[in-house]
Amino acid sequence: MYLIIGLGNPEEDYSNTRHNMGFDTINKLAKQYEIQINKKKFKGLYGTGTIENKKVILLKPQTYMNLSGESIIEAINFYKIEEEKLIIIYDDIDTKAGTIKIKKTGGPGTHNGMKSVVEHIKTRNFARIKVGVGMPENKEDLINYVIGAIPEEEREVLDKATTLAKDAVVEIIKNSVDIAMNKFN
Repeated sequence: MYLIIGLGNPEEDYSNTRHNMGFDTINKLAKQYEIQINKKKFKGLYGTGTIENKKVILLKPQTYMNLSGESIIEAINFYKIEEEKLIIIYDDIDTKAGTIKIKKTGGPGTHNGMKSVVEHIKTRNFARIKVGVGMPENKEDLINYVIGAIPEEEREVLDKATTLAKDAVVEIIKNSVDIAMNKFN
């Protein structure tokens, strides 16, 4: 069973922000595979279903980004998920907007949500899909850049990236992280 997590912030105010690329990707997976994300547990919203004949749990932590690890560790412990069956999707300012980057391991970088994840689950060995949102022109304005509304002219570029991330999740489940990395990176 795979645990697929999209990082984001729970309130409607954050729904059209760069920080919610993980949630947007989970929503696309749920729609394509007809998985209802309507159960509340693990400090999150989740649903269960199948992707490519494999059981999956789609999870959107509702803890706010900086506490995402609290939700994820609860789901891991409940379902006894092995690290190789964990896929985490999140926004990344160091990846070009509209592109994705898949990694099998690594540190959290500057991403506070990923810092929480690594701290709580006590490993760095899990698949992650970074959805590129690019860097703001004014780096001092980083917080407003990631949690501010996405301008209409940029929406299509980021929508393309979340579609790529959705396809990458399917590739990981169907074949492997290595094959997905070769195909998408």
